[in-house]
Amino acid sequence: MDVSDFYQTFFAEADELLADMERHLLELDYLSPDKEMMNAIFRAAHSIKGGAGTFGFTVLQETTHLLENLLDDARCGELQLNSDIINLFLESKDIMQGQLDAYQSSQEPDNDSFRYICDALRKIAEEAKQGSTEVAAPVQAAVVAPVALANNGIPQLTVTLSGVKASEAPVLVEELENLGDVLSHEVVDDCIMAQLSTTTDPDDILAVLCFVLEPEQIDIIETVSSEPSPAVATATQTPVATAATDSDVSTVPSSKAVARQKPVARAQATESSIRVAVEKVDQIINQVGELIITQAMLRQLSSSLDPAVHDTLISSIAQMDRNSRDLQESVMSIRMMPMEYVFSRFPRLVHDLAGKLDKEVELTLRGGSAELDKSLIERIIDPLTHLVRNSLDHGIESAEIRRAKGKPEKGNLILSAEHHGGNIVIEVIDDGAGLNREKILARAESQGMGLSDNLSDEEVWMLIFAAGFSTAEKVTDVSGRGVGMDVVRRNIQEMGGHVEIRSEQDKGSTIRIILPLTLAILDGMSVKVGEEIYVLPLSTVMESLRPAENALYRMAGNERMLQVRGEYLPLIELHQVFDIKSDVVEPQQGVAVIVQSAGNRYALLVDQLIGQHQVVVKNLELNYRKVAGISAATILGDGSVALILDVAALASFSKNHG
Repeated sequence: MDVSDFYQTFFAEADELLADMERHLLELDYLSPDKEMMNAIFRAAHSIKGGAGTFGFTVLQETTHLLENLLDDARCGELQLNSDIINLFLESKDIMQGQLDAYQSSQEPDNDSFRYICDALRKIAEEAKQGSTEVAAPVQAAVVAPVALANNGIPQLTVTLSGVKASEAPVLVEELENLGDVLSHEVVDDCIMAQLSTTTDPDDILAVLCFVLEPEQIDIIETVSSEPSPAVATATQTPVATAATDSDVSTVPSSKAVARQKPVARAQATESSIRVAVEKVDQIINQVGELIITQAMLRQLSSSLDPAVHDTLISSIAQMDRNSRDLQESVMSIRMMPMEYVFSRFPRLVHDLAGKLDKEVELTLRGGSAELDKSLIERIIDPLTHLVRNSLDHGIESAEIRRAKGKPEKGNLILSAEHHGGNIVIEVIDDGAGLNREKILARAESQGMGLSDNLSDEEVWMLIFAAGFSTAEKVTDVSGRGVGMDVVRRNIQEMGGHVEIRSEQDKGSTIRIILPLTLAILDGMSVKVGEEIYVLPLSTVMESLRPAENALYRMAGNERMLQVRGEYLPLIELHQVFDIKSDVVEPQQGVAVIVQSAGNRYALLVDQLIGQHQVVVKNLELNYRKVAGISAATILGDGSVALILDVAALASFSKNHG
């Protein structure tokens, strides 16, 4: 067993610990810090330092060591926190993240940032020490001597490692030798018992060993020689020595302190988990997808069998179909991740940006447990970041302006996520100035956009997604160049979603993103045009109907409109768009499917409806090339390929094609 085999485990766990540290620092009230929160921040730094020392990451170890000392002083009340110190701790976390990333990519961390943060942390420590020297001097004189005497004892730890393979025992004993002097060790079956003489904190040893073993495999008991030196025996008879003993408890954990931590470690270990490469998960999903396709073929073949003759076979195929669906749902759930993964990065962003803009903003996160496919989670981060920055810069006003409007000085920004059927709805809500209809229309006209005189508010709000569009009066390093909102909408549409906006002057705005939960499986409606089969995403289908002749209107440019309950919708004839020979000569002979996506609503004319079913989505660009009006492909039960229509892009494509 090579210790380097555990590098990736350390990197993953250190990432999580740094994220936890940042979250707690942002939530911490430095005027009256919560003790449990301070302990959590300290433990995170403590664990990272221990792991960094084990793997020889000296720069990260030294940085974390300095930060850990300050955190220890703060939680013991020896360091008075303020906003500047909290910001320095956050900056330390950023630099530690950079150091961790450097080690992960087999590079050396940046030396300038390392020296800068070490100097800054030492300066804080020296200032705190100087501020308390005069007050602490009498107590220090009483305490230091006994501590020195106590160190004349022989601190020993009994370390028991269980569930260890025989081949791993020598490596683990060697690792213990790096942490102190192994006085003796014994290997019995799958258990190692070692007597370790060390000055290393038992918590440090536990943190180090947890990178290669599970917490429940480790047991550490602190022992001291039964024959203390005369100096120690004398010291324990004096009142001063009693003070020293109390001091020892806070700096060198006793066996009771270790015992307190053990149940916590075991409690966490009960929710066991394994880390699996995403590529392996994707491979399983693809194989299950192929299984579903094969199952659809069997189901289609069995439909032609006589139930009276093949009753058992048909029943078995139906049971296999149900089992396949259950397996598919279970496998798909592996790729699902909570939105908390995305939301967790915004408290820091809002904290830093609000400070930079000199605004007071309270961030509220809702629905972090709502799950989304991992591939979409990673792609939604950038669009959401842009929307949040826009809300802070353009939406929420400064404290002075809010006060003049009769609003609370502190603005509110809400990020929420919740499931709606087969979709997830993500909202960015602020109580700022809202969108200005007149200003948007004026800017649109100045940029030469052809606009109707009777645009609804919703249509006006969507103008902000036009390329190069911005109503900002001045350009800042945050926003205002008109670059980004068009990219936001394009990225969301590429994920199969769309954006909606609601806004009210001086009340605030809500930007809503609707996304499918996954791109691997699709609930679809199969339609037939000529001899071809196409699939419409079921979430875009509103209704279907047979067009009546008196509901059809021909417009200029040979464009047709269909009247549906007083609403006039463009009618797109699919056989004309894709140049397919069809038996449907007149619209009233076919079926009009009313679809809606990305704010567009229109009628799609097809020959007939086939039915609803789940399909496995196959990427068309990877297997062939990009096709206008088509988003992906799937394999049907008879083995033929059906194309999945891109409802959002089909409307504009049909106009250009026509």
